Amino acid sequence: MIVAVLTIVMNIRLVILSVLAISAGIARADIYRHVDAQGNVQFTNVPPDSRFKVYRKEKRKVDPVAETLASAIRSFDADERSRYDEHIRAAALLTQLDPALIHAIISAESGYNPLARSKKGAAGLMQLMPATAKRYGVKNRLDPAQNISGGARYLRDLIQMFNNDVQLAVAAYNAGENAVVKYGRRIPPYSETMTYVPRVMSYYRRYRTTT
Repeated sequence: MIVAVLTIVMNIRLVILSVLAISAGIARADIYRHVDAQGNVQFTNVPPDSRFKVYRKEKRKVDPVAETLASAIRSFDADERSRYDEHIRAAALLTQLDPALIHAIISAESGYNPLARSKKGAAGLMQLMPATAKRYGVKNRLDPAQNISGGARYLRDLIQMFNNDVQLAVAAYNAGENAVVKYGRRIPPYSETMTYVPRVMSYYRRYRTTT
């Protein structure tokens, strides 16, 4: 992160700009301002104390799917999970998957929002990409029954591809099967995938004991 502090003396005789390199990243944050007793104005993106007040807020575009992945593991109660239980059980019967695993993917991917869309183009409960939807004959990715059926069949094929290794299949569901193969049939070292896999497995363990 780069922390920038700008001090402006109000008589215009002195302007001091101090940039402290805290790490190699680029700061993207709200800007805070403080005016001291001498009329000096200080701006910073990391306020050192409560004297600094918000001067300008950063405009953030919200991606609901990214928010779901980045958030702490959320608990979905039985009522929330039961909304699509009929479709999930039908897909589980067709693919011979554990319904709890399909629930776990949905929890991590969309948080049971059938209209969820990601910036990368994935859509629906199981966040199918257009190419994946086409491969599995899904005409409407926002239709819960079609989305769950296509996603479950894709997950089943990934599990078979990776010799029943559920964690690798889950990693491939997030990063793509080619990425898992590229990294020696291991979980790819992508920050999102390395967060995603334990998240799904945590949901899976929880749902196996409650369903």
